[in-house]
Amino acid sequence: MRNRQLHGALSAFAEQAASQLAAATASGAEVPFEVVEGGGRRNTPLYCYRPLTSEFIAQRIGVLGRLPNYLRAAQALEGAGGLDAYLERRGERPPSSPRERADAALLAFLSRVFEDCTEFELSAERLDRAFRELEEAICDGRTEAVVIAPVLGLEIASAEVGLGDGLLLARGDSFDPDAPIEARWTRGADRPHVLAVLRWEEAPGDESPVAHARVRLRRLLTALRMFDAVPVAYGPLGWARVGGGGVWQPFALGATGAPGDAILITPEQEDELRAFCSLVSRRTPRAGELAWALGRFEMACERPGPGQALTDFLLAARALLEPEGPASGRLAGRLAALCALPERRAELTERVAHTISLERSIVAGLAVDPALDRLVDELGGHVRALLRDVLCGHLDSGLSAVADELLAETEQDETPTIA
Repeated sequence: MRNRQLHGALSAFAEQAASQLAAATASGAEVPFEVVEGGGRRNTPLYCYRPLTSEFIAQRIGVLGRLPNYLRAAQALEGAGGLDAYLERRGERPPSSPRERADAALLAFLSRVFEDCTEFELSAERLDRAFRELEEAICDGRTEAVVIAPVLGLEIASAEVGLGDGLLLARGDSFDPDAPIEARWTRGADRPHVLAVLRWEEAPGDESPVAHARVRLRRLLTALRMFDAVPVAYGPLGWARVGGGGVWQPFALGATGAPGDAILITPEQEDELRAFCSLVSRRTPRAGELAWALGRFEMACERPGPGQALTDFLLAARALLEPEGPASGRLAGRLAALCALPERRAELTERVAHTISLERSIVAGLAVDPALDRLVDELGGHVRALLRDVLCGHLDSGLSAVADELLAETEQDETPTIA
């Protein structure tokens, strides 16, 4: 067994599916049959009945798709890759989209587990046979690569949280005990890390595991920083292993900021986090003003203190809200229009303008307002909220125009009517 994550996800789903299918037959549903010609004496063919188990299962895919472990199994298959070869071996035409291929492969896998069965009692022998056939098809000529990175400032209640496409969060105390202990546990403390775990099948000629992982881990960090206001960071080192019996090799992750108080992801939040990470990964731009602002926001998150982060937050905010340049002086008012109720806009405008004025004092090394930390945290929170809303599609990317429209509406409402 090369892919334990995939095996665990498919086993859990197969167990739930077996219970569901057994309940259906117990309620009177019958598996259809076809008559096939078998062996026999000369000129006397024998006929036998072959159960059409795959059809019986396919007719109930809507119910099976709502089982708790269906999504996890489908995402694990999607992340494993190589499903075209598996479906073709099973005599099926692979669908065009990755998710549709994963759904088709999951149905084919379940049909193979219960092939020629009229009763749905899951056996380890049938499950292992079906999984070996799947693994042989998707892993042909490939080697499993695994990369792990400690996530600081994050806790999860479950042993692991699957995020799809080969990515998951796992508690250090429930992860592979062969992994380096410094990756799994906080040094000098009896507390496990949360690990970002990335698995995929590496084909000959692919880019190095570390290069591939850096991109995926950066996208995950962006999503986690957008998900909650509490700062999240990676530890200084990650570890990579190629092949099930390979040695874990450390590599530098680079400066990733200082975490705040840890946020806890409860089981009730897991679906929300999974969907949010997928959305951010799909919608994060690679170029343009929004991408530049997002990059500056992340630079601010990685600064050692609020004084150093202020300029990055301001640059991100100006890219979003002040295309005319800082000389226009419109940043504070536009940010307040988007981030405060009408009756609180003047107050927020004044605070943001004061925060902007502190940058010059910091650059000159002069004494600054003792409330600097609070003011910079507030500004960073507003920038984060705007970026999150644009990435999620709640706000148009042309934020300056949206803010000006809100300000114009307010001015119109406040203009006295002459009788």
